[in-house]
Amino acid sequence: QVQLVESGGGLVQPGGSLRLSCEPSVDILGLNTVGWYRQAQGKERESVATMTTDGTTKYMGAGKGCFTNSRDTAKNTIYLKMNRLQTEDTDVDFCKVTDAECDRFLDYWGQGTLVTVSS
Repeated sequence: QVQLVESGGGLVQPGGSLRLSCEPSVDILGLNTVGWYRQAQGKERESVATMTTDGTTKYMGAGKGCFTNSRDTAKNTIYLKMNRLQTEDTDVDFCKVTDAECDRFLDYWGQGTLVTVSS
């Protein structure tokens, strides 16, 4: 079982920035992928960014433009930096990792952190 602890959400004005953090209970370098999903009220959950072990990140439509996915291996932490936030970015953001064990791919989700963009 992998636990994910998220932090960094909150209220921000349009044009502002936030950085989300996610701390898995296992070594992030031992995970198949790490990344983020978002879910706005009334919408489907969608992928934002996915990073593979080598540090390469693939950004999906929801995360392209002003979002940056990164990691700090020393702190075993994943980050999502969000710049130039707009009201449409109001959502719940989930850290999501995939663990490959015994040739099985298992997904684990953080509890979600609320991001509210409002003036």
